[in-house]
Amino acid sequence: MRDFFKHAKIDYPWAAAAVLFGILLIGLYAQALEWLVFKDWMKGDYSHCMLVPVIVMYLVWLKRHPLRDAMSEPSWNGVAMAAAGVFLFWIGELAGEYYTLYVSLWLVVFGFLHAALGWKKIKIILFPLLFSLAMFPFPAFINNRITLQLKILSSRIGVMMMQGYGISAHREGNIIDLGFTKLQVVDACSGLRYLFPMMVLSILVAYFYKARMWKKIVIVLSSTPLTVLSNSLRIALSGILSEQFGTQAVEGFFHDFEGWLIFMMTLAALCLEIGLMTFFLPDRDMAGNDIMKETEPETREPSKETLEKKPVHRIPQIVFIMIFLAANLTFAKGVEFRESVPMIRPFAGFPLDLGPWTGERQPMEPSIVDELDFTDYVMADYKAPDGRMINFYVAYYESQRKGESIHSPASCLRGGGWEFEQAGPETMMLNDGTTMTVKRAVIQKDSIKQLAFYWFPARGRIMTHEFQMKAYNFWDALTRHRTDGALVRVITLIYPDESEAAAEERMRAFISAVNPVLREYLPQ
Repeated sequence: MRDFFKHAKIDYPWAAAAVLFGILLIGLYAQALEWLVFKDWMKGDYSHCMLVPVIVMYLVWLKRHPLRDAMSEPSWNGVAMAAAGVFLFWIGELAGEYYTLYVSLWLVVFGFLHAALGWKKIKIILFPLLFSLAMFPFPAFINNRITLQLKILSSRIGVMMMQGYGISAHREGNIIDLGFTKLQVVDACSGLRYLFPMMVLSILVAYFYKARMWKKIVIVLSSTPLTVLSNSLRIALSGILSEQFGTQAVEGFFHDFEGWLIFMMTLAALCLEIGLMTFFLPDRDMAGNDIMKETEPETREPSKETLEKKPVHRIPQIVFIMIFLAANLTFAKGVEFRESVPMIRPFAGFPLDLGPWTGERQPMEPSIVDELDFTDYVMADYKAPDGRMINFYVAYYESQRKGESIHSPASCLRGGGWEFEQAGPETMMLNDGTTMTVKRAVIQKDSIKQLAFYWFPARGRIMTHEFQMKAYNFWDALTRHRTDGALVRVITLIYPDESEAAAEERMRAFISAVNPVLREYLPQ
C-alpha cells in the first residue's frame, strides 16, 4: 500500500480541491441527490439510470490518453456556466421542481471542469459529459406526455394483434377487455418501461458504431418504434396466454421473464438493423477504406507545456467557483423560502347544499391520496334540480415543495382512457358579473362524452397551465415565501339529449354558485 501511494503521483492540492468541490455540491444538492437515488432511480422506468455514472466513468477512461496529452487552458466560460447552474438551482429550489435541480447540478459540474481544464480537454470528453444527462429522469408531466400516447398506441396495436389471432378484445384507453379478464397497460406492468433504457442503449450503440452521422441518428430514432412494437407484442402475448392458461400465466415470474424476453428481442432487432445497414449501405471514405475499420489512435509524447501543472490556488476561476458555491450554500441553509399556509377552514365542513344544488361526498382510495400527497381535499357529486350531475373536486397544498406539488388532471384523465377532443383556456362570465379563465376540455371514451373545466387558484391568482404555476411558485417563494395552491376540477356528462352549450351553461351556473364558497376555504 505504501508503494502504491509512493508511485501514484497524486497531486494533493488538486485532490483537495476536488474533495472540497464535492462537499459543496453534496451540501447544496443533498435533497435533490437523495430524491434522485432513493426515489427516481427506484422507479421501474428509470432504474437503468443508476448505471449511467459507471458508464460515463468508463467512457472517460477510454479517453484517458488524449485527455492526458492535451494542454489545460482554464477558462472563464466555465465560470459563466457554473453561475448559470446556480441560477437554475434557485429556480428549481423555489419552484419545487427536481428536474431543474438535476440540470443545475450538471451545469455546475460541467462549468467547473470547463473552468479547470479548458475547451480542448472538454471536447475530448464531451460525449460522456452529455451522456451523463441520461442519469436524470424527466419530470412527471413531461414523462406522462411522452409515454401516454405511446402506451395507448401500444394498446391499439396489441388489440389488433389479438383480434388477428382470433381473440375478442376491446380497448378503453390503457384497459383491454378480453371478456374473461381485463388487462391494464399501466406503468407497473407496461413494456414501455423499457423505452428509456432502450433509448439510452441506442445512443451508446450509435456512439461506438463507426458510420455516417445519419446512420447514427437512424439508430437512435428507431429505438422508440421498436420499443412500441415490442410492447404491443407483449400485450398481445399476455392476452393469448391469459386465454390459454389463465391470468397466472402473465403474473409473477412469467410476467418478469416475458418483459426481459421482449427487451432482448428489441435489442436483437436494433443489432439486426445495424447489420443490414452495414451490409447494404457500407460507408467508405475518400480513399476507399471501410469506415467500419477501427483506426489506431495517434500516440505522441506530451509537450512540456502539457506536463507543467499550475497550482490550483493560482487559478482564479476555480477559486471564484468555490467561493460562489460556499456563499450560495450558506444562504440556502440559512433562509427558509416557504411557509406552510394553512387553509382558512378544513374541507370537512364544505357545504353539500349550494342553492339549488345538493351534493354527496365521494371518498378517494387511500393509495391515490398517498400518491397525490395533498394537505386536504373535497370530492362530491352535486345534483341539479333536473337530476343532472356535476362532479366537483378540490385538492389543496399548503406548501408545494419538491416532489409535493399539484398534479394536472390532464394526465390522469388520458391515462383512464379519456381522449381529449377539445382543450384550451376559456374565459367565462359568472352570475355575479365577474369573469374567470379556466381550462376547458371535451373528453370522450366510447359513446360517453363529458365536459371538464379545471384551474389552479393560488395566492390570489387563477392559473390554467402547469408551467405558469411553476413560474409563479418560484416568484412567490422568492418574494412572499409562499407556494400554497389548489387544483379545482369540475366535470359533467354531456347527456345524449343535450348540446355542449347546454352542458357548459350548467357548468357556468355551478361554478357561479361554488366559487364564492370556495374563497371561504382557500387563502388568498
